Amino acid sequence: MKSSKKILASAIATLAVLASCTEPKVAGGNASGLNPELFSDTIDGKVTALYTLTNANGMEVCITNFGGRVVSIMAPDRDGNLKDVVLGYDNVAQYADRMKSPSDYGASIGRYANRISKHSFTIGEETFELVPNDGDNCLHGGPTGWQYQVYDAEQIDDQTLKLTIVSPDGDNGFPGEVTAITTYKLTEDNTLDITWEATTTKETVINQTNHCYFNLNGDPTRVGTNMELYVNADNYTPSDVYYIPTGEILPVEGTPFDFRTPKALSEVVNDTTFEQIKNATGVDHNFCLNTYDQATGKGDDTQVCASLYSPETGIFLEVYTNEPGIQVYTGNFQGVGRDAEIVRKHGMKYPKHVSVCLESQKYPDSPNKAGENWPSANLKPGEKYYSHCAYKFSTK
Repeated sequence: MKSSKKILASAIATLAVLASCTEPKVAGGNASGLNPELFSDTIDGKVTALYTLTNANGMEVCITNFGGRVVSIMAPDRDGNLKDVVLGYDNVAQYADRMKSPSDYGASIGRYANRISKHSFTIGEETFELVPNDGDNCLHGGPTGWQYQVYDAEQIDDQTLKLTIVSPDGDNGFPGEVTAITTYKLTEDNTLDITWEATTTKETVINQTNHCYFNLNGDPTRVGTNMELYVNADNYTPSDVYYIPTGEILPVEGTPFDFRTPKALSEVVNDTTFEQIKNATGVDHNFCLNTYDQATGKGDDTQVCASLYSPETGIFLEVYTNEPGIQVYTGNFQGVGRDAEIVRKHGMKYPKHVSVCLESQKYPDSPNKAGENWPSANLKPGEKYYSHCAYKFSTK
C-alpha cells in the first residue's frame, strides 16, 4: 500500500497536468514580441489570455480566446528569419473596441461567415430576422458575432489549442443553441491546421471560417500587391454593389479573376475596367473551388485550393479545405478614411491592399440561394457540422 506522502505527491502531479491543459502557454520572450499581459482581461465576465503554439522548427502562432483570433504567425523566410505574416493588434482592448477599432483580424468567425442578404432567411415556413450590421445585410454573424465573444480555452499541448463557445437560441436572430468548437493545431510541417465542429438544438445555418489577413512580405506598412495569388477555381460568384451574390455562377476565364495561373495582385486590384473590381475597389469575391465535388457534396482537403507567395521573402502559403468556396479579400477597406489613422500591432499603420484574406466557406448568402450548384449551409439537430482549413507555410 502506498504511503500517504506518495499518494499526496501523485495527486499534486495530476492536478498540475490538468491545470497545464487550460492555462496559456507563453514562450519566454516569444518570437512575436507580443506582451501576454496586454491580453489578460475580463470581458463580459469571461477571462481572456494569449496562447502560444510552437513546433520543433521554431515556428510560432499566438492566439487569443477573444474571438478565437490568430494574433501573430511567425513563419521562416528563405533565409530562416522569422516574419510575422498576419495583421492585427498587440492588445485585447483594441480587438474588443468595435467602435474605435473594428476588425475581424484573425478571428474564428461565426455563426455565419460573410453576408446574408436583407438580414433574414427562411427555414421551412419560418422566417428568421437577423440583426443587420452591414447596411441592410447581416455580416459575419451580426454585430456581436463570435469574433466579439470570449471562447472557453483549453491548451491541449504546446501545439494544440481548443476553443469552445455556446451560442444561445436567438443569438443575433439565429435559431438554435449551438455548441461550437474551434481547434488550432500547429504541425511539424509548419501548417496551421484549423477544424470547426458544431451541433445545434434547432435547425439553423452555420458557416465558420478564419479571417487572417496575410502579408507574406512581413512588412504591413507597405502595400502587398507584389504577392502572387493562385486560386484553383474555374468559376466565381459575382456580387452586386452591396457585396451580395447575384445568384449567378460565372467562369473566371477571360476575366481578371482567372488565378488558375499565379499572378501578382498588382495586375488585378486596380483594374477598374472590370465592374466587379471597380465596385469592390479590389477583390472581395467567392471562388467556386475545383477541389469540391458538387455531386457528392464533399471537398478534397488534400489538394491545394489556393496559394499566396511573396517574391520578397520567399514565404509560400498553401491553403487546403473541404469547403466549396473561398473568399478572396484584398484589404480594400484598409487605409481608407479613418482606418488609415488606426495604430495596429507594434505601432504600425496599414495602407490599402496591404494584405489578402483567404477564407474557406460556404458560398455567401447560401441561406437565401437554392439549387444544386449552391451548397446548403443548414444544420439540423443530430447532425455535426465539420469544416477544415489548413494554412501550410514553406519557402521557395
